[in-house]
Amino acid sequence: MNIRVRSVSLKDRDLMGDVGITIKVMPSSPEIDLEEVSNKIKNMLNVQDSRIEPLAFGLKALKILIIVPDKQGANTDKIEEMIKEIDGVETAETQDVSLI
Repeated sequence: MNIRVRSVSLKDRDLMGDVGITIKVMPSSPEIDLEEVSNKIKNMLNVQDSRIEPLAFGLKALKILIIVPDKQGANTDKIEEMIKEIDGVETAETQDVSLI
């Protein structure tokens, strides 16, 4: 019996997945419009999900989920710096990084 095996070549993109990064964004004051901040981030990055979460004393945080290709690398420091440059953003802190 003869068995033929076909060779298959995989490209780099087939070997790499995507990385999901969850970032908590804190406004500089309770008066900051987090919907506007969210829209600005969506214009800069590949945001898959965003939600506003109440914290305490009227302060709210914006949590966003960003997807980046694993091949590109999950440079969270660079992403945090980009977000912190937005007016009204006090801090941007990575909370979770996972391979999708």
